[in-house]
Amino acid sequence: MSAKRGLGKGLDALLPTGDENNGGGVLQVPIDEIEPNPRQPRSHFDQENLNELSDSIRQHGILQPLIVSPSEEGFGYKLIAGERRLQASRMAGLERVPVIVRAVNDQQRLELALIENLQRDDLNALDAAEGYRQLADDFSLSHDAIAAQVGKSRTSVTNTLRLLKLSAPVRQALEDGEISEGHARALLALKTTQSQVAALHTILKRQLNVRQTEELVREPARQEKKGADTTSRSADEIALEDQLRQKLGTRVNLKRGQHGGTITIRFFSDEELNALVDQLLSPDAM
Repeated sequence: MSAKRGLGKGLDALLPTGDENNGGGVLQVPIDEIEPNPRQPRSHFDQENLNELSDSIRQHGILQPLIVSPSEEGFGYKLIAGERRLQASRMAGLERVPVIVRAVNDQQRLELALIENLQRDDLNALDAAEGYRQLADDFSLSHDAIAAQVGKSRTSVTNTLRLLKLSAPVRQALEDGEISEGHARALLALKTTQSQVAALHTILKRQLNVRQTEELVREPARQEKKGADTTSRSADEIALEDQLRQKLGTRVNLKRGQHGGTITIRFFSDEELNALVDQLLSPDAM
């Protein structure tokens, strides 16, 4: 059975059925002969989860074999799927681990690592995006082709890839779990690092949900799309607007006209409105 044929069906297509497996079934191989997957899409492994898996392996062994391919150097193996199990087995002190051997190329190794992690929901959105990027850039796959290989919709692949366009502080907040993928996608409407970071601070301070975040970015996104030039605003005007935002804890827009101007204060729930009213009408504010 070729690995290529089974990609769209997930890892089950790689497991031996009858006598069609080209590695002769499950083998026990020295753990030191297995190299990590050079195309592993995951950038972070939770240490606590690894410790728990290691404890389980010490007690029960490895319940699902690793999937490996013969090394191109002619000795040992390269991992296809099972990075967490490999790391945890090393921690548990195992000398040999069960494997299934499959012949795959570099592209298929990446695809299968993605499939394994996506099926187990082990990949965060940014890791998935980086895996998709490798398939697109290194192997010239279209979004449709990537979607077919990893069992996702084309729209899902495209939207996930767009997360790589986020500014570094927003990507870090997403990776750290401070915001959700929905928050991050909403922030993509803002094209500058400054505007994304400012909105991120408001989201975290006000604990905005995704719908509130979409409302938060809507007006600035329209201004950016129209190419609004903020350089014509005076430094005093920008500083005053920032002071109002910090004081009120929400988005404030100050706009001057030929005769006077406007100050727009945003709120995202009845509770926030009541809090703003109390703050503005308090004796200290008079």
